[in-house]
Amino acid sequence: MKPLIQKLGTVDADLVETTPVVFKDTLYRFEYVRERYWGNDTGDSYFRFVNHDTGQPGKPFAQGYHLGNVLATEDTLYVTGTNAWDGERVDIFTSTDMENWTVSNALNLPGYGLFNTSLCCDPDGYVLMFEIGRPPEIAGSRYTALFAKSPDMKQWTVMPLECTYAKDRYTAPHCLRYHDGYYYNFYLEALESGLEQYVVRSKDLINWESSPLNPVLRADDEDRKIANPAISAEQREKIKTAENCNNSDIDLCEYQGHLVINYSWGNQQGIEYLAEARFDGTLAEFLTGWFPNE
Repeated sequence: MKPLIQKLGTVDADLVETTPVVFKDTLYRFEYVRERYWGNDTGDSYFRFVNHDTGQPGKPFAQGYHLGNVLATEDTLYVTGTNAWDGERVDIFTSTDMENWTVSNALNLPGYGLFNTSLCCDPDGYVLMFEIGRPPEIAGSRYTALFAKSPDMKQWTVMPLECTYAKDRYTAPHCLRYHDGYYYNFYLEALESGLEQYVVRSKDLINWESSPLNPVLRADDEDRKIANPAISAEQREKIKTAENCNNSDIDLCEYQGHLVINYSWGNQQGIEYLAEARFDGTLAEFLTGWFPNE
């Protein structure tokens, strides 16, 4: 039996790439706010943290950056972002208080088209999964995962190009986790019926094993439930009939004995909603649960 994910419902509209994260014992939602987000009147993209329980947003930062992701340690937040949509650089924003940020460069890859990023820790330090759309001789079919490693979050080395998943078809990567010798890549698989969230795992970032229990998430009417009472009446009416052929952009964190899971639904062509789900168990149980024959 696959890990049981309980869909709680829609949280917001026009938000896609978000990450639940616990920092100093408080649960937040890290958000990449696009220019077209209904509540964005700045004319530019930016990042922010939203208190999960109160819905209170923090101070915007990283104006003009895209497709962010966050990793939290006990006292420090590390936020990755691309300098442009289809950009060539990944920078890291670092803070200990969510107010003051320093920025450093992780990747500078002329000729590459960079999109989503995801950070995790392994026994040697830190691992960055980054999504590329070009050059075609390296990306193959858009979009494809490559990897970089760092011992200290400062000096980054791109892994050999054989460390990838996967060039033969659409496999847009989004969430990377590490547990007990395996890297787990939650990615988007394109099928005739729609876009579904899948998971694969690898010990070396080269050879990958697909879960026999895929998909992790698939679009259904549970996505349309309302999980945020602040959603307007107008948005609720749109949610009832919105085209839904996609569950994507999963990210997750462990909090008080369960997993908080964020994901997007809609059609990935302008109809996009942010939803939340829950798994009752630990991160380790969730990851290993997708590979029951181990």
